[in-house]
Order: sequence, then structure tokens, then C-alpha cells
Amino acid sequence: MIEIIQQRLATYRAANPLEEEQALKEILQEVALFALWRAAFFEVAAFQGGTSLRILHKLPRFSEDLDFILKESNRDFQWDRYLGPLAEGLQEFGLKSEVLDKSRMDQVIRKAILKDNSISQQLNLSFVHGSADRALKIKLEIDVDPPAGSGFEYTYLDFPLDFEVCHQDLSSNFALKIHALLCRSFLKGRDWYDFVWYLKQEVTPNYPLLLSAINQAGPWKGQHIPVNRDWLQAELRSKVESIDWAAAAEDVSRFLDQLQRESLRMWSIRFFLSKVEQLNRD
Repeated sequence: MIEIIQQRLATYRAANPLEEEQALKEILQEVALFALWRAAFFEVAAFQGGTSLRILHKLPRFSEDLDFILKESNRDFQWDRYLGPLAEGLQEFGLKSEVLDKSRMDQVIRKAILKDNSISQQLNLSFVHGSADRALKIKLEIDVDPPAGSGFEYTYLDFPLDFEVCHQDLSSNFALKIHALLCRSFLKGRDWYDFVWYLKQEVTPNYPLLLSAINQAGPWKGQHIPVNRDWLQAELRSKVESIDWAAAAEDVSRFLDQLQRESLRMWSIRFFLSKVEQLNRD
């Protein structure tokens, strides 16, 4: 089955070591999704976040982690039920991966880590050379107490074989991305890259979900803020004016190809204020 992965890698046409490593990670992500589907994971959980946009909607940037939310809140959720089948599924494709539960039961974001140093040792690579102490790492995170109001969709994927993924719809994904933009305690340029992408797709955020998220976590927690377009645009303008845009561009740069990096030259307060004005433009 490793031949399927070799064929998939060839479609990326990686031009340098970074692109090849990112391609390997993305292939590993896709095989992991298939293995999780086999384990009935998507009966209780939904795929969301940047990697879901990349795999399901062709977002033109690479994404490192696999992010999920439970369809219904369950603080008793544990990764253990799914990590064994995940490792077994990867092994069926010739991958001797290590999957470790890194969760803390007192936290609503439960974490696991997938480490693999076998994929780069078995493939015919142009740049990346495997070794026993060099592993690809993918973080898996799931919110076991997500804010109420998400919408879900189902999409069929065909690599490594045909399977089905449950995922947040774009409107709901956008709402949680906006929540991250406003409430994250550190700067993540990838958030703002995705924000621009959503606007280009003319996606409207799921306002009931955003309201639920704002009230659940962040600086407005429990304040019952009237979340609407006017409030959102005002808060986003304030956020835009506070950001070091050179640092934001540097954060996202390594996830883009050379042509995409050219657009980062425009990142500035003026550029993003213009984007905020596009939000829900009638």
C-alpha cells in the first residue's frame, strides 16, 4: 500500500525540502482521517479548522494540525478509543506510526500526537531523507465542549480510499475563526490569511455560533454581548489597528508557495481595514 502514497506524493511536484515535507505531512493527515473514519470517529466528531479548509476546500496554504469538535458536548470524551484503530489503520498503509494521548481531563481541548519516521524512509524522495530520530509530527486536537450552534456537512474523499468525513460547514468554521481572531492571546498570521480567504469565498459567519463562542470563552465571556455585524466590524477594526503585520506575515509565510507569499507584501492596517469593510457587504 505504500505505492499509493508514493503516487500521491508525485502529484505535489515539490520544488524544495519544505514543500516536500509539507506534502508528506498532508498525506499523513489524509491517511489518518481515513483511519479515524474506519473507527467511526465521525459519528461523534466533526473536522474543522485550517486543515479542513485545505483538504476539503483547497485553501492555498498548508496546515499542520488536525482539529475537530464533538457534535455534542461530552467532557468524558477520551482519545483512547480511537488512537489504537488510528495506529492500526496507518500500519495497513505501511506506516509504523506512534500515536500518543496528550490530553488533560481538566481541559476542554483534548490533545493527541501522531509521530512517524517510517514514511520518509520508505519513499523515493527528492529532498527529505529519513532517519531513525527524525519524525513527522501531527497534532490532533478536539474540543469536547464546543459552543452551541454549529452546522455540519458531509464530504466524500477518495484518498487513500473512498470514505466520508463529517465537518463544520464554512459559515460555522468562519465563525470560530473570527472568535480566534478576536480572543486568541497570541498573534497567529494564519488566522488572518484564512479570514481573507473566507471573504473571497463570500462566506457569511454563523452569528448564533459566534455569539455562543463569545459568551463561552474570551474577554467577553458571560457578558451577553449583542454580536451583530456592526459590533463585529468595530471589534475587528480595533484588532487590526493593534497588530504587528510584519510579524503576522512572517508567521504564515512558510505555509505558502512563492506566488502566495507575494501577496503578504500588502499586509498592513490599511489592507485589513479594507477587508473588514467587506464583511457581509450587501
